[in-house]
Amino acid sequence: MDLRIKDRYFLVGGAGSGFGKSVSLALAAEGAKVLAVSRTKEKLESLKSLFPENIEVLPADLSDLRVHQEIENYFISKPLAGIFVNAGGPPAGGAFDVTMEQWDMAWNVVVRWKIALVQRLIPLMEQNHYGRILFLESVSVKQPVPNLILSNSLRPAVVGYAKTLSQEVASIGITVNVIAPGFHETAAMDRIFKKKMELEGITEEKAKESFTREIPMGTMGNPDDLASLSAWLLSPHSTYVTGQTIAHTGGSDKGLL
Repeated sequence: MDLRIKDRYFLVGGAGSGFGKSVSLALAAEGAKVLAVSRTKEKLESLKSLFPENIEVLPADLSDLRVHQEIENYFISKPLAGIFVNAGGPPAGGAFDVTMEQWDMAWNVVVRWKIALVQRLIPLMEQNHYGRILFLESVSVKQPVPNLILSNSLRPAVVGYAKTLSQEVASIGITVNVIAPGFHETAAMDRIFKKKMELEGITEEKAKESFTREIPMGTMGNPDDLASLSAWLLSPHSTYVTGQTIAHTGGSDKGLL
């Protein structure tokens, strides 16, 4: 399928590894132009080498509001077609493990910067009466994940924001969706494995096995598969899909919705 995104411009966060890297590559492979953002300069340079004509890189921390101005300046002269809103998550821990300082920090890491960035860039999409906004969150917005109190509590706030925003911008051709991954083969799983190892006194291999057993498909997810779905949601083909939270979990989410 031709995703019809050739020469369209996209912003991808967390592009140095994991989901962000896979989404950047999926878009670039379709001929899209990608501004890939990550704190890891070396990883970004490696990514750019794979599609040097399609990927530009910005080594930066997306939670830094000064970076948002730099991103806006980049897209002022380029028609912004879509945003993959993604960055690292908060530390693992249960309700009695995290401090109030960590709660305050998690608010910015998980929620605040995303709202600030999206609201800064929406006017650029509005000019063209077209845009795709896709938040990368977690299955924790569908059901709590043990030892992830910060993610379980704050990521649903992003879903509430995305749902409300989707209603307000639908008439100007902008869609807003959330993708909620379960357990995938990414570095982000390391903090979850380590917490389980610490609590249960088991090896990393045993920790991984325990999570895999919870997945009906019997295997951790592949970030490239999630990237295929994300690329479609970021394309014109998804015109009538907005305000949705879509799980990518191999069947491990057990709710009806």
